[in-house]
Amino acid sequence: MGLISLIWGIVAMVLMVFALIPLLGWANWMVIPFAAVGAIIAAMGIMMSSAGKNGRAKAGLVLNGIVILVGIFRLSLGGGII
Repeated sequence: MGLISLIWGIVAMVLMVFALIPLLGWANWMVIPFAAVGAIIAAMGIMMSSAGKNGRAKAGLVLNGIVILVGIFRLSLGGGII
């Protein structure tokens, strides 16, 4: 679960960079739910693994959290959130 969430976070981060390009801000509407699913997978990975073996899941949770926050901030700048 940890490796899946980490890879999911990396893919979400790449998609987020794509969504930062002007006139492509609409992609944030797809990136945010994608990253939310990755964060849920990471949380499940943290709960299921032992205390010393959940580093990848924590990294995936952080990456997906950053993507969600940046996506919401980008939508608020462009008027995408009413």
